[in-house]
Formats: sequence, C-alpha cells, structure tokens
Amino acid sequence: MATQKLYAGAKLRETRQRLGLTQKDFAAKLGVSLPYLNQMENNNRPVSTTVVLALAQEFGFDVTELSTGDSERLVSDMREAMADPIFAEASPPLADLRLTASNAPALARAFLDLHRAYRQTHERLASLDEALGREDAQMRPSPWDEVRDFFHYCDNYLDAVDRAAEHFAGQARDGIRNHVTKTLEAIGITLKFADTHVLRRYDAATQTLTLSSRAAPETQSFQMLLQLALLRQDALLEATLDLARFQSEEARAIAKIGLANYFAGAALMPYTAFQQAAQQTRHDLERLAYLFGASIEQVAHRLSTLQRPGAKGVPFFFVRVDQAGTITKRHSATRLQFARFGGACPLWNVHQAFETPVRFLRQLAETPDGVRYISLARDVSKPGGSFGARTRRFAIALGCEVRHADQLVYADDLDLSNPQAFEPIGISCRICERTDCHQRSVPPLERRLTIDTDERGVLPYRVG
Repeated sequence: MATQKLYAGAKLRETRQRLGLTQKDFAAKLGVSLPYLNQMENNNRPVSTTVVLALAQEFGFDVTELSTGDSERLVSDMREAMADPIFAEASPPLADLRLTASNAPALARAFLDLHRAYRQTHERLASLDEALGREDAQMRPSPWDEVRDFFHYCDNYLDAVDRAAEHFAGQARDGIRNHVTKTLEAIGITLKFADTHVLRRYDAATQTLTLSSRAAPETQSFQMLLQLALLRQDALLEATLDLARFQSEEARAIAKIGLANYFAGAALMPYTAFQQAAQQTRHDLERLAYLFGASIEQVAHRLSTLQRPGAKGVPFFFVRVDQAGTITKRHSATRLQFARFGGACPLWNVHQAFETPVRFLRQLAETPDGVRYISLARDVSKPGGSFGARTRRFAIALGCEVRHADQLVYADDLDLSNPQAFEPIGISCRICERTDCHQRSVPPLERRLTIDTDERGVLPYRVG
C-alpha cells in the first residue's frame, strides 16, 4: 500500500511564524530552497522527509503534530455538517474539504459555526419557540456546544492547569485525600458530610463545604479537589477562560466548571505518575482505579487526556452515552470522530454495555476509512443512594488504533490479524458509505438509491 503524502502547510507556516522567522531564514534552517518551502506552506507540495527530520533536529518539534491536530477533526465535522439535507445537491468532494481544513482552517470553523447557527434557528422555528423574538435568542452556538468544542480542539489537554494539578499532587505525603482535606482546613474551610443526594454544596458565607455521604469515596475526593480548584486556582482558571474568548457568560461559567473538573482529575491522577502506571499496568483500568483511588470512568477519561507535548501517551478516544444513545461526553485523540448531529453507530459495543453490567466488553472495529480500532466498553451506572431513588445509567467506551494494541492488556488474546474479526462501524448513518449495513436508520446522502416496489430486503431500498 502506498504511503500517504503529508500535506501540512498551515501547521508548517504556523510553526515558522511562532519562531519569528522569515521564509528565507526558515528555508535555510530546514535545508530547502525558498520556492520549495513556499510550495509546502501552500500545500502545493507534500512535506518531505528531509523537512520532517530538520524540524525535529533544529527545533525539537514533535513531528506527530504535522499529521494530527485540528485538520482531521475539521474534515470529519465538515463532512457531517455537509450530510445535512440542505446540502444534498451541493455537497463538495472529500478532497475539497481536506484542502479547506488544511489551507483555511479559520474558514472551516466559520462554516461550522454558521451551520450550527442555522440548525439552532431551524429547531427553534420547528418547535415555535417563543424565545425566538427575545434579544438573548440570537443565532449562536449553545453555551454547552461552545464549551465542548473548546475542549475538543484543545485535544482535551490544558497544559497550565494540568501542571498546576500535578504540582499540588506532588506535595501530598500521606495521600491526595488527606492532602486536600488538610489544605481546605488550612484556608478556613469546614468540611461536612450529609445524607443527601447533592454531591457538593459550598456556602461561601460560612466557608462550609458539604459533601454527600452517599457518594463513593473517589467521588468525594474528586468533589473536594474541584472545590479547591475554584477557591485556590481561580486566577489560573480565569486566565484560561480569557484566552478562550467565549461568546456568552453562560459558556464561560460552564467552562469554568469544566476547568475545575480537569484540575480535579489531573490532581487525583497526576500526569507523570499516572502515565508511568498506565504503561506498567498496560492500561488496566481496574488496577489504575485501585492505585489512584479513582473510578473506572475517571481513569478512562484521564487516559484520553495524556497529550502533553513531548510526553504523549497512547492516543485514546473516550465517550460516554446514555441509554438513548445520546453522547454526553466525548473526546478523541485518534482519527475516530463522534457524531455531532445525531446518534452514534448502533454497531458500536458501547451500546451493548447496558446489557452486561459490571463487565468489560471488547470489540475490534473498522471504520469506513479502513482504520482499525480496539474498543473497550462498560456500564458506569450511578445509583441514587436510597430505595426508590433513580439510577443514572451510562456506558463508556475507551479505545485506540490497533497499532497500539500491544500496550493494552485487553488485547492479549484477540486475533488482530484476522480481518473478519473487525466489526464494521461508522460515525453516523447519513455520512456512512457502507452499502450493506443491516442497522442503517437513514440512507447515506452521497449515494444514489434504488427503489424496487416488487422486492424488499433488510432495507426498503438499495444503496448504489
């Protein structure tokens, strides 16, 4: 199979500008001619092996960034947006989308913002939303979506917050729980436990932090760290929010909670120690949960954030879904992307996890682009804490490309060499190009359909 050429003009140009070099000086340091560099920056030529090596040797550049980052995500997001019926007659070819993502990423994001605004307006009109006429009902992304995209395009890794959390954890001599308890007491916070369904409540007037005694110990520790972040790391969180430039106060408030959550997870599972333990245990989620006093979901989410430049872990995807198939958390450091508009592929094992509580399900899967993954799924139901209280039911999935399978204990007895062992999955039905899926809910928009009134198969049409 021919090696895919690497076009990374935008990333190359961004690197040069960050270094403050002219094209002439940059070309000299890379050992190429000025015209050749100009052609690479404009994606008229692929980035050569010589340039890749020079970037690593001259500037210590993490060359994996040339083939990762926003570009593939933008392509995936644009393809899904283009699956909207409004584009059915004018959907551009994939090559054009790749060129836009590579050469004009700001334009690609503007298009996605515009499409998101259109969908929100369309949904408001469809439901005759009375708020449409109010001043605050403007065409803009919802605060939740805006925050989700912020973390998504940061690779779910925030260096300053992560390092601050690691520094705090490094001061713990008798365990992180005791350390955060003593720190809260040292700043005048009274810690109480109450028999309530409310996980955490902080009263600023009395400086009292009340935690639910019904919650699991790892949840209590996490909530204590979250509150500490809001109290002691406020300047860092606010500076990060200033850089994000959210469009609404609601988005900023949601993002602040997200940043505090990030600090809590990073303190509970500090980067260097956690990454080393993950490698030593071969990413055994149960052992990691025991070692760090964390939940299975917290461990899985943390694994997906190990993207520190120069010390990256295995690139994982992480997702959490509810029983309706709605994605409530998502992140991907891999090429696998999740549906932004619509449900996830029903053939994915994360949906089956509800049927087998407290069991890990393993799946070998292949996406339409030919990339193969190993996916681990498990339910993470959250009991209400009393008889009659409703249980919150979720399932999580954690996975990576099969080329990293030797680093996962879960892959030891799987037949990775057998193509038939890989389940064909997609992102969403509207952009999935498979013609023989028995679980297809709607036709693919980019394919021609054949309708035969005298014949009915699994589907009422054939995909051409």
